[in-house]
Amino acid sequence: MEANKLQDLLRSNLDSMPSKARRVVEYLLTHMREAAFISIGDVADALGVSKAQLVRVARILGFAGYAELKSALKEAVLEQVNPAAMLARAMSEEGDLSERIRQMEHANIEDTWNRLRVEDVRAFCALVKKADTIYCAGWSISGMMAECLHSRLRELGLRANQMYPGSGCLTLIEQARSVKKGDLIIAFDLPSYSVLLTEAVQKARGQGAEVVTGTDSPAAPVCGSSTLSFFVSANSPTFGSSLIGPLFLIHILTSRLSIDLGDEAMKALAQQSKCLRDERLYHPVYTLRY
Repeated sequence: MEANKLQDLLRSNLDSMPSKARRVVEYLLTHMREAAFISIGDVADALGVSKAQLVRVARILGFAGYAELKSALKEAVLEQVNPAAMLARAMSEEGDLSERIRQMEHANIEDTWNRLRVEDVRAFCALVKKADTIYCAGWSISGMMAECLHSRLRELGLRANQMYPGSGCLTLIEQARSVKKGDLIIAFDLPSYSVLLTEAVQKARGQGAEVVTGTDSPAAPVCGSSTLSFFVSANSPTFGSSLIGPLFLIHILTSRLSIDLGDEAMKALAQQSKCLRDERLYHPVYTLRY
């Protein structure tokens, strides 16, 4: 079922429902992604209702049971991040697409900022500073975020490695075998969520590593293994998830980390700056005309 149709169905039944059932529907409307990926028991616990109550609500809405409602939720969520479906919607909508993207990306940054807690940023810095080795992990579009973070950490002189499918001849789960107690794995997972990444992170956690996750929702399966989670907004009218929110998060975290590292960061960045004068890599600034 398309997301808009499911949302219309949920809203159209709100006024006629008793209070407990209404709370369930309101939750489904505001936490559609979470409800699509967590169990009926977790939803019941979050709302303080019974599983039977959820089944009754599903039947009121016209579904055979909660399992069928959950399938509709999953289908709606997947449709929201399906690039082809998103492009079809964008082509059918009136107005300037560029302006809509500008507004949406401003909202992504603002919402990512509002979801960021100072104590979590401090905790991130503490985990990075005490880690023996840092592994940056991600798959597909999330792999780009892992690569960006990996680059920043290496610039700061930290012992960071990148984990992603296709890294040599090893799968993610095989790469995770070398992660040990005292290490830190930082995993990005934007929808659609990767089974391979979740399994690799679970393995690393089971071997004693600390885990930091960056994703769009607490419902992301990778969060089940995390020591610390950061949440970003990644809404986009095209191409699935936007990268602006995650990049903003990386910029905030690594900038704060550079301050916390102090002289250590200064020495590393001084070494990095020498590369800018290496004429085998970059054109000398003084020969350029502006």
